[in-house]
Amino acid sequence: MPVRVHKRVAEEIVQAVKDVCGHDINFIEPSGRIFASTNPDRVGQYHEAARKAAKTGETLEVLQEADYFGAQPGVNIPLSHEGETVAVIGITGEPGEVRKYGVLAQKITALILREHELERQSSTERAQMDHVVRALALGEHLNYDYYRAFMERHRVDLEGFHTAVILRTHSGDENLTRVKSEITRIIHRQGITLYTFCYPHEFILLPEPEQVTPLLADLETLEQRFPGAVRTAVGSREQLSRQSRSYVAARIALHAMAPGQCAARFEDLDLEILLGSIPEEARERFLDRSGASALPEKDRALLRTYFATGCRLKETCQLLYLHKNTLQYRLDRIHRETGYNPRSFPDAVVLYLGLKLE
Repeated sequence: MPVRVHKRVAEEIVQAVKDVCGHDINFIEPSGRIFASTNPDRVGQYHEAARKAAKTGETLEVLQEADYFGAQPGVNIPLSHEGETVAVIGITGEPGEVRKYGVLAQKITALILREHELERQSSTERAQMDHVVRALALGEHLNYDYYRAFMERHRVDLEGFHTAVILRTHSGDENLTRVKSEITRIIHRQGITLYTFCYPHEFILLPEPEQVTPLLADLETLEQRFPGAVRTAVGSREQLSRQSRSYVAARIALHAMAPGQCAARFEDLDLEILLGSIPEEARERFLDRSGASALPEKDRALLRTYFATGCRLKETCQLLYLHKNTLQYRLDRIHRETGYNPRSFPDAVVLYLGLKLE
């Protein structure tokens, strides 16, 4: 019969039972092969008494080695799991002395097996959740019957609305592991069922719309504790089956964030919706063409202020503490270096978009 119990689990069982009774313990397959033991020399040996105990389903005591091939004095207790004998627990020692540990050994083994079974179930459920959330976010095909059964099991309304949220952690943060743990706690505290982690630094959440605001509040608190450790992008409100649209919107919001910005909502964007949809190659070509990215930072900062005032010279001078002639000289220099005149509306649009894309 194939071994049902993982080697690591079997070794954990024999050690746990020995810690209680102080005798060597064998975890033996129904075929009679010793699978794990606190006496390493016995692993792999054939145990005739355990084989018989597995066939009869009854505890078998061995009084002396000559009674059964490969056996030493002790008791051999069949372990039944889900109606089948999956192993025999052998306790080495004088039967009259070790017999009392039989029931305890069974209980310890059953508890450990149950613990690992729940762990496997949890792992399987997590893998299914990862698959479903990623498929919804990326617009991949899902078997409808499987999808419906999964959502019913998690009490998620198939017709309900959700909003994709991307949480991007900063890979260089020294508190990265702690930040990821805090994010997971926040997700559970907010009762968000549908989420996954995409290694190495991105969470994808599909909360219900009413969960978004309290989620952002918790993430803002986290940002205050760990500045710059996580950026949050919120997509559009869509039906569950159309979360790929919301996820695309969230990625646009993520790309539209200014340096130092920690959160952005798609619903707050306008021009960024178009800019965030531009392919990377076209973005790089435009940046090279506009020349804005090649300007010194002080000139880019001047342009940002200039555009923020609606291209008004007086207000720009006041904000930057510049003389009007100095501002005009620097604008003229930008014109010469880029070929675009910031005081000409069509040219100013090119520079403005270049700064936005950057």
